[in-house]
Amino acid sequence: MWTFTSAVEEYAGVAEPFLLGDPVRNTVPLTVLANLRAGMPVRDPLFGWWTAGGAVRGAVFHTPPHPAGLFAVPVEAVAPLVEALGGELPVFVGPREVTDEATRLLGAPRLVVSERLYRLGALAVPDVPGRGRLAVPVDFPLLVSWYQGFGEETGMGHGEVADVVARRLQHEELFVWEAEGAPVSLAALSPAVGGVCRIGPVYTPPSRRRRGYGAAVTAHASQVALAERCEQVVLFTDLANPTSNAVYRAIGYEPVADYAHIAYTGRG
Repeated sequence: MWTFTSAVEEYAGVAEPFLLGDPVRNTVPLTVLANLRAGMPVRDPLFGWWTAGGAVRGAVFHTPPHPAGLFAVPVEAVAPLVEALGGELPVFVGPREVTDEATRLLGAPRLVVSERLYRLGALAVPDVPGRGRLAVPVDFPLLVSWYQGFGEETGMGHGEVADVVARRLQHEELFVWEAEGAPVSLAALSPAVGGVCRIGPVYTPPSRRRRGYGAAVTAHASQVALAERCEQVVLFTDLANPTSNAVYRAIGYEPVADYAHIAYTGRG
């Protein structure tokens, strides 16, 4: 049975213990919950949990304008979820077996982006000229432009970019790689939840690509995470980009599971 609420703490009280049972696969819902508790603004949220046999067995969230998160939804709960929402799931993301079941029920989508979740094994730091550092307020205009570039290239930009960058700067979640005294690449690091941090987005402007900067800034953010913030580090990749997948494997990231980002209307 699905139960829904718009109250963050009601949802947290019921769903968080379940989500913490697998903090790697549930990194996104746990991070969203942590950000909401830290004051991240949200309009018209929807949270839900699935109970079976008297216990919580699944959870879902939607914080517009972001896609609905089906990361912790079991396959058997997809049809009841679609029914409970009246078939209103225009954009969502989740494990491949869950999104496959949802699209079977809802029909062919406009957009499917195949993704893979990786977890860091033994970090191999690449030998790339330059240095990594924490982003600072003077980087703000550049980081906003890079976030905008990332959203335009991936079709996954959501919300007020300047507000997102400002919040992440304040919480020391953004890192840059500098080469010849100038920032050339960006990696963001989510807050630790359940001992897990997540890298993303990672962005290098087109003029600076194919020089190893993305790998370097990812490795730097991963080092900071393990040294100061969490026990495990994860990230998602677009499977349509073989270069990035090869780069992350080369620095020690190992595949965990496949996911899909599904859109029926508008931009994904």
